[in-house]
Amino acid sequence: MDDVPPILVVEDEALIRLSIVEALKEGGYEVLEAAHGQEAIEQIEQIGSLRGLVTDIRLGAGPAGWKVAHCAREKFASLAVVYVTGDSAWEWSANGVPQSIVLQKPFASAELVTAMANLLVTNQPNASA
Repeated sequence: MDDVPPILVVEDEALIRLSIVEALKEGGYEVLEAAHGQEAIEQIEQIGSLRGLVTDIRLGAGPAGWKVAHCAREKFASLAVVYVTGDSAWEWSANGVPQSIVLQKPFASAELVTAMANLLVTNQPNASA
């Protein structure tokens, strides 16, 4: 499965990030991590291929999850995007990228894995993005 692009998880709260990463790994995905928006954008700029993005919206200082997702979609047009948030779900329709999903915290691990799987099928990521 080395040729399958990874999913990037962006979450500023370490325990929540660990939980998301573990859920995705248990779901069979390869996962990269970033603790804040700027780190995520740097990884996106450097990586050759990315399959999905799970991002918190409020990431502390620096770019928010909205910006991270827009940056990622500019480079990877069919990227699967799942936003996770405790308080910003209402902003999704105005700020989220098209064909994305928002999950309100707290959410079940299975809910996250299912959301990502559904988006990956729907968006059909293009390896040459």
